[in-house]
Amino acid sequence: MAKKTLNIVESAYRAVMEEQDDTILWLLAAMRAAGAEHTVVLRGNAVNYAVAGQGAPGLAIGGWKQTQAPRMDNDVIDLIEKRKIPVFVIEEDLAARGIERGELVPGVQLLSARMLPKRMAEYDLVSHW
Repeated sequence: MAKKTLNIVESAYRAVMEEQDDTILWLLAAMRAAGAEHTVVLRGNAVNYAVAGQGAPGLAIGGWKQTQAPRMDNDVIDLIEKRKIPVFVIEEDLAARGIERGELVPGVQLLSARMLPKRMAEYDLVSHW
């Protein structure tokens, strides 16, 4: 039986220009496809991943151009809809960044920071990224 894992993602935009995906979100999607049971909590700057319609402009270094800019909102939608991974965002972190609930992709759930410890107790493993 797979252990239930809560993944708290706080470090945002790590290697997304080089890889076009957040390495942790990509890893969780791959692990879910292999049968692992995960839940994601976005906090800190990672709450920005859940903002609908966001995008990054292309990056050019010398003659090289990054033509596949990351779409973090699409990655979050993929986790929720295709992979069936619950995704939560910390309400206080949204408020600190001026992000309104209506700006988020569908399916993202709100979680208050004070409820996070209770949520952590519901899982066999907790990873903080």
